Amino acid sequence: MNIGIVGLGLIGGSLGLDLRSHGHQVFGVSRKEETCQRAIARGAVDDASTSLTLMKNTDVVFICTPLGVMQATVEELIPHLSEDTVLTDVGSVKGWVVEAIAPLWANFVGGHPMAGTADSGIEAALRDLFVGTPYVLTPTETTPTRATQRVEEVVRPLQVQIYHCHPHDHDRAVAWISHLPVVVSASLIAACMGETNSTILELAQALASSGFRDTSRVGGGNPELGVMMASYNRAALVRSLHSYQGALNQMITWIEQEDWATLEVALKRIQAARPQFLR
Repeated sequence: MNIGIVGLGLIGGSLGLDLRSHGHQVFGVSRKEETCQRAIARGAVDDASTSLTLMKNTDVVFICTPLGVMQATVEELIPHLSEDTVLTDVGSVKGWVVEAIAPLWANFVGGHPMAGTADSGIEAALRDLFVGTPYVLTPTETTPTRATQRVEEVVRPLQVQIYHCHPHDHDRAVAWISHLPVVVSASLIAACMGETNSTILELAQALASSGFRDTSRVGGGNPELGVMMASYNRAALVRSLHSYQGALNQMITWIEQEDWATLEVALKRIQAARPQFLR
């Protein structure tokens, strides 16, 4: 197939690397000419341009731009597409995306590959980034079945685990396991930086190892993505944050009251529950 990718960052570039390895012709669009040239040099695309006219002969186009410019990008892209072209996106929020984009293009399928790193840009693109990871599709009752099937045909060989769900169910679920961790992780770093004793702060920074690295990783990611995630999935994120706040307050109470028995029971229950999120 002829595959278009609009937005040649971590996800767009990684998709390009893998899709080309499966025999597709991949055409990329970026705002910057230097990004286009790097994408070609890295083998992420067969050709790239700053002009959306490059998308005119594509079968499927992946919109890999930030959420804040996605609707405007699609509106600008539509005049260059064949009516049979299938559009899909990779945004981490699906309710707003589907509501904004589906009315603009009948053959639109909301999508979210649950993969990534803390890095960004075309230089961060990786081969096999999606292997073994969930790939969520959010077709609605008006989404043409053939459009969904075409996206599946393209992404399934990447060895992803395809899931279908309602856009708003997706947003509530990822608020728990993706968006909440970003805010919690960022808050952890902010709290540590609030240490007023410079000697203690420097010692903590020197001693920080794997535990801190693991729990702070997503909080140290791309700030633009963090703000977009929070603003476009605000209701679900706030709901999960309040629940987390309640759980944290309960932990504080047990520790303040030296209720070690109750704390141990809770930690054992949590230990048993964790594997259910890591299958």
